[in-house]
Amino acid sequence: MIKNHLHRIRSHPSTRYTYAAVMLLIFIFCTRPAPALVHSTHADSKIATEHGKQHKNTLWTCSMHPQIQLSKPGKCPICGMDLIPVAGQNKEQKEKPGSLRELTLSPYAMKLAEIETSPVIRKFVSVNVRMVGKIDYDETRVGYITAWVPGRIDKLFVDFTGVTVEKGKPMVYLYSPELLAAQAELIEAIRASRTLKKSRVKSIKVTARHNIIAAQEKLRLLGLTEAQIKEIIKRGKPSDHITILAPMSGVVIHKNALEGMYVKTGTRIYTIADLSNVWAKLDAYESDIAWLREGQEVDFKTEAYPGISFKGKISFIDPFINPKTRTVKVRVDISNENYRLKPEMFVHAVAKAPVSAAARVIETPDKEVLPPLLIPASAPLITGKRAIVYVAVPGKEGTFEGREIILGPKAGDYYVVLSGLKEGERVVTNGNFKIDSSLQIQAKPSMMSPEGGGGGGGHQMKHGGMSMGKKGEKKEAKIKMGVPPVFIPQAKALLRKYDEIARALDAGDINRIRTSFKEFKTQLDHIDAKTLTGHLHMLWMELAMLMRNDAILGSISTDFEEATDAFKSLSGHITRMKTQLGIPMEKGHKNGR
Repeated sequence: MIKNHLHRIRSHPSTRYTYAAVMLLIFIFCTRPAPALVHSTHADSKIATEHGKQHKNTLWTCSMHPQIQLSKPGKCPICGMDLIPVAGQNKEQKEKPGSLRELTLSPYAMKLAEIETSPVIRKFVSVNVRMVGKIDYDETRVGYITAWVPGRIDKLFVDFTGVTVEKGKPMVYLYSPELLAAQAELIEAIRASRTLKKSRVKSIKVTARHNIIAAQEKLRLLGLTEAQIKEIIKRGKPSDHITILAPMSGVVIHKNALEGMYVKTGTRIYTIADLSNVWAKLDAYESDIAWLREGQEVDFKTEAYPGISFKGKISFIDPFINPKTRTVKVRVDISNENYRLKPEMFVHAVAKAPVSAAARVIETPDKEVLPPLLIPASAPLITGKRAIVYVAVPGKEGTFEGREIILGPKAGDYYVVLSGLKEGERVVTNGNFKIDSSLQIQAKPSMMSPEGGGGGGGHQMKHGGMSMGKKGEKKEAKIKMGVPPVFIPQAKALLRKYDEIARALDAGDINRIRTSFKEFKTQLDHIDAKTLTGHLHMLWMELAMLMRNDAILGSISTDFEEATDAFKSLSGHITRMKTQLGIPMEKGHKNGR
């Protein structure tokens, strides 16, 4: 039927050209080669777009097991997933890396990762120590009115607490028989002196004057003022009552007696506090003690006066730590002439401690003190005292080098750098996590994988102790690296300094331990890395960076525990140096403690 239909179309004159066109289209469609089924990922298409085609030397890795790096595409020997090409290994990026942690990004990748950098700078900054506490009386300005003689209180001139009194104003009207007898002694001594004034015996006159002085001193010791004693002498007769005056100006904070009460010698009647100067008793954390010192200025605020800042100076730091809160009391002297600060007010305080390049508090920044080295707080990926930063490599656009550094304290928006960076270098402040993850994919050392995914890019990887070759392929023998003979004596000298650290730790002398770490660092700095080339040089520079940081932490350790931690880390890096560089062991060498 189809043949008859085609015959009719072909024989009809009006459809002859239409038939020819249809047959031509069928021929083109049938002879066109079928498109190949390509299994690709988004990363493959991106690389193909940028570079046109994969270079024959491109490494292939597994997205789930980045330690796998093979020279040909295929399946992951662990999970069976398709391998993907490693970015940054194409023809356009043929320059040899200068570090195991080096990564080069294309302009497109940098824009996608939103990479931003900032320079490493030197300037003076302050560590902010935040504390909380409350206002209290100045204990040196608290006075007491007590009964210096036994008697009966007949009148209290101040009958409630909170009253402001002035120095010399009457406070208590006291009846005292003992005081009456003392006044009588003074009056009689004065009369006797007048009677004996005409005597020709000099010793009698002297004795009479001494009796007057003794009687006056007795009244003074019983609490009478010079003015009150003169009033008794002028009056010429004793009184059975005495008025007790305020010894100082201030506010009555306690009233301990009532009218009509009999008191004994030493009974406390009033407590007066001078509030023109008060204390702020603050709680500082144990970790912040190093940044506090006497005479340091403190700014603080209260809930009662929002927006108003007060100032004071640290006058005393408690020598004891509260075992429950792990805080120490810090006392701040504050001038309170306007009496706005009241005892028991809660305060939030900040003490600013200027720091030097050695991360130590200084009195006042000046030209003689070296400013600290600073990086923005967003730059480091922090792992304890150590941190990872990514530094832009000069002269290589889009190339960044990972570096382990030692951080000091955080000072506002900056971190103080103790070791690992130089002024003027540019560190990545945004996109550093993306760079770190890219290094992890390439099995290079990173924050999450300090030793990398395995033995330096491009070599056959090992996983779980097994070689990662394809099925049917013979396992390649592990190539043992050999350093030049000229390098071995330098490495052995370094190992001897390492042994000295171990012996110092065994002795338990912290000063000797710190000195041994310093000598190790000095020996490390004298090693000539130019004798190594290629991958050996990169591996040594990586290990030297890590060991230098261990030595610095050990040299500034404050106790045996910190020194031991630094030594444990150093031991691991020493072991890597011996095994990966093939350094022969000497007799008696210690391999850790």
